[in-house]
Amino acid sequence: MPRRALVKELDDLSAPLRADVRRLSTTLGELIVESDGAGLLEAVEGLRKAAIDLRQSRGSAAEEGLKRLIELVGSFDLDRAESVARAFTVYFQLANLAEERHRVRILRQRAGSGAEVPESLAATVSQLRKDVGDAALGTLLAQLEIRLVLTAHPTEARRRAVVDALGRIAEVMDLFDQRLSASQVAEAERRLREQLSILWRTAQLRRQRPTPLDEARSVLSIFDDSLFPLVPLLYRELEQALEQNQASSARRVDAAPVRPFLHWGSWVGGDRDGNPHVDHAVTEAALEVQANRVLLRLESEARRVASCLTLSEQSTPPSEELRGWLHRTQAAVDTAGSARAAHSSGEPHGNALRLCAERLLATRLDRSGGYNSAAEFPADLRAIQRSLVAAGADRVAAGDLQNLVWQAETFGFHLASLEVRQHASVHREAIADLLPGAEDDAAALDAVADGGRPLAGKPHSDAAREALATFQVMARLQARYGVDACLRYVVSFTRSPADVVAVAALARIAVPAGSLALEVVPLFESRADLEAAPQVLDRLLKLPGWRRSLEQRGHRLEVMLGYSDATKDAGFLAANLALYRAQSALVAWGRRNRIQLTLFHGRGGAVGRGGGPAGRAIRSQAPGSLQGRFKVTEQGEVIFARYGNRAIALRHLEQVSSAVLTASTASHQEALAAADKRFFDAAELMARTSEGVYRKLVEAPGFADFFARVTPLDEIGQLAIGSRPARRAGVQVRELEQLRAIPWVFAWTQNRCNLPGWYGMGSGLQAIVEARGLRYLRRMVAEWPFLGSVIDNAEMSLAKADPMIAGLYLARGGRPELVDAIREEYRLTRRLVLAVTRSNRLLARHPILQLAVDLRNPYVDALSFLQLRFLRELQEADGARSAQLSALVRLTVSGVAAGLQNTG
Repeated sequence: MPRRALVKELDDLSAPLRADVRRLSTTLGELIVESDGAGLLEAVEGLRKAAIDLRQSRGSAAEEGLKRLIELVGSFDLDRAESVARAFTVYFQLANLAEERHRVRILRQRAGSGAEVPESLAATVSQLRKDVGDAALGTLLAQLEIRLVLTAHPTEARRRAVVDALGRIAEVMDLFDQRLSASQVAEAERRLREQLSILWRTAQLRRQRPTPLDEARSVLSIFDDSLFPLVPLLYRELEQALEQNQASSARRVDAAPVRPFLHWGSWVGGDRDGNPHVDHAVTEAALEVQANRVLLRLESEARRVASCLTLSEQSTPPSEELRGWLHRTQAAVDTAGSARAAHSSGEPHGNALRLCAERLLATRLDRSGGYNSAAEFPADLRAIQRSLVAAGADRVAAGDLQNLVWQAETFGFHLASLEVRQHASVHREAIADLLPGAEDDAAALDAVADGGRPLAGKPHSDAAREALATFQVMARLQARYGVDACLRYVVSFTRSPADVVAVAALARIAVPAGSLALEVVPLFESRADLEAAPQVLDRLLKLPGWRRSLEQRGHRLEVMLGYSDATKDAGFLAANLALYRAQSALVAWGRRNRIQLTLFHGRGGAVGRGGGPAGRAIRSQAPGSLQGRFKVTEQGEVIFARYGNRAIALRHLEQVSSAVLTASTASHQEALAAADKRFFDAAELMARTSEGVYRKLVEAPGFADFFARVTPLDEIGQLAIGSRPARRAGVQVRELEQLRAIPWVFAWTQNRCNLPGWYGMGSGLQAIVEARGLRYLRRMVAEWPFLGSVIDNAEMSLAKADPMIAGLYLARGGRPELVDAIREEYRLTRRLVLAVTRSNRLLARHPILQLAVDLRNPYVDALSFLQLRFLRELQEADGARSAQLSALVRLTVSGVAAGLQNTG
């Protein structure tokens, strides 16, 4: 289709989106004039038009346009420059809000069309019924287990106040989708101006870093607003998909409702790796905050549903089981002295649920009459359901009451399972204090973990005291809220069996045997560590104590793979191949040893940290690596992007669930294995070549200094976007190896290179072309889902990169040979990606996305030119001017992140 016709078609499809953007941007412009004068709006419009003109210019006209734009940016005084940068930043936030609303609009249109929506549970179940039959589908559903772990990794650049303001604006914008009277339109427009004025006058940058508990409360808002009410909707979608084409729409509780397969985890308040602000007290407080919130929500929901259960004792008599339960529970609640004891009202089922609510209240307040375990509450709900079914009220039992059962089973009394993470070196330090000489002695540590010699004396080091206190907190949390409340302990940079059993040994020293259930999760991160993972696990199996603990867990083991550090270590293509090979090797290890293995994917939001569309990524995993089980981290801005809106969150969860089901079928696994076998040698050649080119760049003398000069790295480190520092303690600015992956990716995104998402890939692809030809490479991409997914992600990174603006940043580094290497690899990668995809432009196969990037680019350019100016002047500034310029760089960082919809 010609581009002009395509643009017209897209214009027709996105007319409501453009109307939203027009309403928001026009109102914002009016408020800018109202608060700051017409001069500011003229400056914003002048810069916007200059950036668009530059994008549309070629040759000498482009050179002249570049000169004019730089002069225009340089003409602003710092106060005016700050206001212009803030205006563009707010514009992007509003554009993102409008795009989110449009996604929801499209989802509703699809749902109302009656047509099957791709990647929905309805479409997936229908297809699987045809492909594998009902019996095999039942097996797939029985083993389905999805764990999504929310982390506080510092990649959400927006303040919570800004997020809340945008939420209020979205609520007002929803009004304009309704039929309104003239007075209602006027009121909606008044409210829109009010909320936009608040957003415009709200500072974009945090003054102070959030504490870990601030982060925990921020994540709780996602559970409150989205995930808690969403879970029953997901299960209803599956329930309806399974019931399609059945003779009757009637449903009985004893027909087995959908089994909960979705589980939530959290690292917020538990991840202490490199974060000195997280300790045992923070971990305990974080889970207390979670537990208080979920108990409050469950109690509130129980009271709401109880108020609807107005079935009389005459029409719906309680079962003998429920009569006995009511008698015992009412007596216990009365004895506890509840002020709201739920005495009989002639509505036994509603009364029973009100008693459950009273017990939840007592549990939350930690007083008598509460539940002894989280499992008791859903058991009580099922007793009420059985009584309703016995009385013929099947529909009532399977309605809101079933929703509450699903919420209770999914969230427990802890909301999300809090996982602890710590670096292996910290455990070594603790062991050196408590068991001198045993740091590398896996057998000795295993003996301690298995109940061997106890600790003699008290710990002396901070590391040892904190380690023991952490395990004691985990035991207390399990005792109060259940084992799942705080069960898993992730060991960063696992490199030996001693790194794993050290954790078990410390736990055994800290608490009495049997008082703490513990699952130690080794995390393999660098390319070398990924390759060595099966050997480490083999050596672990030889330790009798660890083997016994594995048997006690039903031969179940979880292993985590780190995407971020692997990519920073080996480059985009080589790291992706190393992770794929590690999955294959671990799957083979699990089969040899009859271990039920769950791979935990530590993926970031950006492509350079393992990000990308979730469904496609799941379907391209190594054969045998899923088996119905999938666990992944959700980090930073990804959390709010995927789960901030219920409709989008439901769509995402459906896509993930559908992908796990599809990817776990035998036919899919066989196709992956066949492609694996065909392309193994070629993949190895790609990986070697790609990694060699990448390492030549990052290991060049002085590269770390070059990187710091060509990116706003220092200012990113100063952003108060997370409690965790950008570097581990004691690491100098120029020690690239110890720089965290998030600022590494974030910085390259800001200078419009996006280097971690593509560098080295072109050389790897070129090696295949030279050895086998372009036709063979195209065949690899077409037949191997893994490589197809990698190509798609790299194409997105290339499309969001901008060679012209990146060149202005790279020129600051004073290393023309490094700049030439980056430029040549970009050209090579771009050329081969286009050749493989048979396209003449990046993202040509995704025209809506391509148009969105094209439309955003000039606005991002404006912020990039402002950032370049601030960085240049910052080099020579001092005192108050230096502080002001540094703050301005951070403001543009936030704006560019909003424009590109990527941080780290």
